[in-house]
Amino acid sequence: MESRWTDDVDPDNLYPEYPRPQMARDNWVNLNGYWDYAIKGKGENKPNEYDGEILVPFPAESELSEVKKLVGSSNYLWYKKEVEIDQKNKGEKTLLHFGAVDWETTVFVNGRKVGSHKGGYDPFNFDISDFLNDNGQQEIVVRVWDPTSEGTQARGKQLNNPRGIWYTPVTGIWQTVWLETVPENYIQLLKTTPDIDKEKAHVEIQLSSLNFDGVIEVKAFAEGVEVGTKEIPIGEKSTQAKLEIDIPNPILWNTENPFLYDLEITLKDRDGNIVDQVKSYLGMRKVSLGKDANGYTRILLNNKPLFQFGLLDQGWWPDGLYTAPTEEAMVYDIKVTKDLGFNMLRKHVKVEPARFYYHCDKMGMLVWQDMPSGFNSSDKEVQHVKHDAKLDWERPKESALQFEKELKSMIDNFYAFPSIVLWCPLNEGWGQYDTERIAEWTKNYDPSRLVDAPSGWADRKVGDMIDVHLYPGPGMELPESDRASVLGEFGGLGWPVEDHLWWNKKNWGYLTYNDEQTYQQEFSALIKNLQGLISWGLSAAVYTQTTDVEGEVNGVMTYDREVLKLDKEKTRELLKPLYEPWWNKRVLISDSEHKAHSWKVSFEEPAGNWKGQDYEDLEWNNEKAPFSAEENPFLPEITTWDSETLYARKTFDLKAVPEKLFIKYYAPKTKLKVYVNGQLVEEWEDGGGRKRHYTHIMLGGIHEFLKEGKNVIAVEASSNEKVRAFDLGMYTTETVKDSDDF
Repeated sequence: MESRWTDDVDPDNLYPEYPRPQMARDNWVNLNGYWDYAIKGKGENKPNEYDGEILVPFPAESELSEVKKLVGSSNYLWYKKEVEIDQKNKGEKTLLHFGAVDWETTVFVNGRKVGSHKGGYDPFNFDISDFLNDNGQQEIVVRVWDPTSEGTQARGKQLNNPRGIWYTPVTGIWQTVWLETVPENYIQLLKTTPDIDKEKAHVEIQLSSLNFDGVIEVKAFAEGVEVGTKEIPIGEKSTQAKLEIDIPNPILWNTENPFLYDLEITLKDRDGNIVDQVKSYLGMRKVSLGKDANGYTRILLNNKPLFQFGLLDQGWWPDGLYTAPTEEAMVYDIKVTKDLGFNMLRKHVKVEPARFYYHCDKMGMLVWQDMPSGFNSSDKEVQHVKHDAKLDWERPKESALQFEKELKSMIDNFYAFPSIVLWCPLNEGWGQYDTERIAEWTKNYDPSRLVDAPSGWADRKVGDMIDVHLYPGPGMELPESDRASVLGEFGGLGWPVEDHLWWNKKNWGYLTYNDEQTYQQEFSALIKNLQGLISWGLSAAVYTQTTDVEGEVNGVMTYDREVLKLDKEKTRELLKPLYEPWWNKRVLISDSEHKAHSWKVSFEEPAGNWKGQDYEDLEWNNEKAPFSAEENPFLPEITTWDSETLYARKTFDLKAVPEKLFIKYYAPKTKLKVYVNGQLVEEWEDGGGRKRHYTHIMLGGIHEFLKEGKNVIAVEASSNEKVRAFDLGMYTTETVKDSDDF
């Protein structure tokens, strides 16, 4: 399957831009292009003959690699490339960089082993200066081994036998390979932390061990005009420098105005001569938690609440798998997300090349960054923690150390990108272990960002948010005193578009529709329902997902990016109300999620017009909701529901008919008919699968059935399932008049 950029791939000019925009130098060489490759048995020595050519940086299993072969855990994938490196200045070093290689990499230069690296998502490099031939002709050989789902290492959604939400394995080099010439004493890593309240930026610089006393100088520029400078002395053998630079009256980075300051970081010797210099940039922004006027804990951007609404972004491609065919293609996904009206994306169990986040910085796209998950699929029952599990998986020490090493490397290497506002070290129960410790470590290591641990499933009361996953949803947990409420995944509406499918076997979505009109109607209804949740304190939501991926057809785009399933202009208008402060909520009928409330109930079919206002229900029982056929660990104390059908009534008063009306309900495996003042206003059959979470829906046409004064709601709930249950509430909401005073 091709994408619209497949034919734009130029083997002689693959990803030509400098790969590390947050720490840029001029003296570099791109090694993307054709390499020799061989797939040989694990344990075999370097091959004498190679199988053919592979196009780097596309993984071996992909079409664009021109190999398109599964490698497997029993084999090594070998690469070889002849390059010319003439290291004339003995005071310089030659670094060999890899953006990412999946998974275990061993590098040889001119027949000698340089080093090894484990990890499929973090950039790494080797100093190959001492391995180079004097004649300038050099041989680089790379050996890769990847167990994919047979190991416990971080692998994201790769599976040896792809199906459903699990995709094709990815082996080998999948991001840019490049050479860089640096001085003997050089800048290795840069971390910048904005402080908008103090109008400063903290700058941390990691250095090679210096062999002189020198100076570090940092300058900040706004559109070419210098706005701040700071210089500090550093001593011989220093490996780190920390300083603060003033950014007076800062222009704040946000989703509407993603202003970036340019930075220049210079290492000088004691005489003021420039030894090394890198270019970078800085976004002055702050992400934190705070209270609104209702006392709900909310996510703040630059000290103000901003509802964050994004797409679950898998980052997979039909032709390149993990690797987009071109940078233009990679940026296209961000641009479409922005054009549709979303202000955030959740990068799901994958880490992208640095330039992806650079474009998010430039475009004002907030990023929630997952750490890729990992567990051995053959031991899924143990390593994949269930949603109601009381204990985490006891991850073996060696596996835990490797996971945490990769987590730290991800944070270190992508720390400087202002678009990244959240780290998610654990997703659902996928290899979930030591949740409390992992969440605490992540927050302590980077207190400038929020931490979501885990996203969905088995919550351990840690991190900055309580996160639920609910398909199709939407629903939520109430915010806590020190944690915001987010809907980390919901939606997943599928529409398989003919002639744009990965395969002809079963294509999958959480709910699947066969035509554009129905798909768009259901999407619209789902999004409108979110307004109600915002009034209960919801701070963010993530819709599944950006594109179809292999057998999943629940993207807002097809896998080849040829068909956008939503109209951009209509979707922007649909999403626009979500960014308004829907904080004025008024409950008309209380649900029993947290405190029991009573209904008039009959477990036998009533005679007469039991749905109308004039019906006498004096002989009906007064029973407390929720109602359930069996004990439900996710609900408070229940009233037993033994019959197949339950009939319920309740009155409520209105001083005025509201503009918006929402129902909040819990009804797994149950068919509901809802009447107001004798008129059928909603009918649906709930598929269940939501554990304890309630669903919120907006009712349309409310002026046709509501009236001032007394109103009656009547509900018929029917099911023959053991897990049947019923509870319902009703509320209205409106925006606050002055959202700046939150």
